[in-house]
Amino acid sequence: MNNTLFAAAAADLTIERIRALAARPDQVESLTLEFKREYSKSLVTTIAAMANTYGGMILVGISDKVEPGTERVVGVNAQDTIDKIASGCREKFDPPWEPTFIPVPFDDGTGRSVVVVRVDANAAPRPLLIDLKAPIRLSGQNSTADRDRLLKLAREEPFAGVLPMGQNVMSPHLDRDTEGNFTADFILRTGINLPMGEAGAWRPLSERSVAALAQALNNSAFPAALVTLGHSSYVSSTGFRQHGYNRSRTARLVYRALSRSAVPHPVEAVVTVALPEVYGSSTAAMATVTIDVIARVRRYAGTVNEEYRYPVPNLLDLLEGILKTTVDPKVVAEIARIIDIDPALAAQPRELHLVADRQVKDLLRTDGLEEIPDAGASAGGVFRANPALDLRDTADRQEQVDDWLRQLGLDAGLTGMENLVEQYRTAARSRT
Repeated sequence: MNNTLFAAAAADLTIERIRALAARPDQVESLTLEFKREYSKSLVTTIAAMANTYGGMILVGISDKVEPGTERVVGVNAQDTIDKIASGCREKFDPPWEPTFIPVPFDDGTGRSVVVVRVDANAAPRPLLIDLKAPIRLSGQNSTADRDRLLKLAREEPFAGVLPMGQNVMSPHLDRDTEGNFTADFILRTGINLPMGEAGAWRPLSERSVAALAQALNNSAFPAALVTLGHSSYVSSTGFRQHGYNRSRTARLVYRALSRSAVPHPVEAVVTVALPEVYGSSTAAMATVTIDVIARVRRYAGTVNEEYRYPVPNLLDLLEGILKTTVDPKVVAEIARIIDIDPALAAQPRELHLVADRQVKDLLRTDGLEEIPDAGASAGGVFRANPALDLRDTADRQEQVDDWLRQLGLDAGLTGMENLVEQYRTAARSRT
């Protein structure tokens, strides 16, 4: 699914975003996305199929065929189209139910629109039947549930969590040594929840698939961002590899910077893939992927008698590297293979957690920043993402990073973050 449009507020669904989605060469119909040039009777079956599977989105007014030189976004009469779909749902569905309709008008005065049909599988009464059959989605097409699948749907508890609407991850904590002192400057965490595939619900993790994910991570933008965060504390690094206690349903891939000081790992990153122990329906279980970055560069600097604070541009590069990695097609493909789902179901991170060993303003280099009087103290926080942004798009990804840094600065009682980030981006553009 294009999770950005599915989760976005109606006000953020603009025709520009719709056209950008339709123009993406990698955006094809999938388990959770379908394009319709206009209303047809099969559209109602697709709604039921999505409701009985992972949910999804149908864009009416967009041709499902991409032909060079032709406009794909053609539009429809919104009210007439919505009336036809709603009427079809009332006539065909058992029990009666209809999805959410959002008309997105053209900006050219023609009166035409794209109708966004949102199918929330958590809100639908499952199984949703048509002629005593339960349509389902398989590989971007409609099919019919067999007896076992139908029984699973019928036994589900309401709101079983078919597809996570909010990509929430548990807040991290900083480790302490035997004397109770923190062992790192800060820990940063983001992550995603993912629906489980049929085979992923019962089989153990494959060593080969975990190794392939490690390779994809090592070839991503993540390691370079970690080097930037580490400043001059590196001698070398281990790269991502399995480390510590890995169980049949959990894998930990750890990256470590190596130094010659008493702080051997000034930067550490841990990617954890956890498949739940599932008994019964796989659709109610969620897999989790968490990404932790543990920074000890300030502690490293202390061992060589230097005072160190983290430059904001280094954090900017770190956040961009993390987000770019989470939408890297090769990384997404390996995660999807482990969990046995279609890559189209892979969500994008929607939260950032930061926990520091002191006030954040004492961790940052404050060049160009101003302290807000009486702002109070903050040792981190939870920062939400804008669900309307598509992190695969460079401009959207940069906008999200800039917003997270702005939130971080305000929580820390600092202003001027926007100016500092813009100066850095302008300088980076001039170098290239």
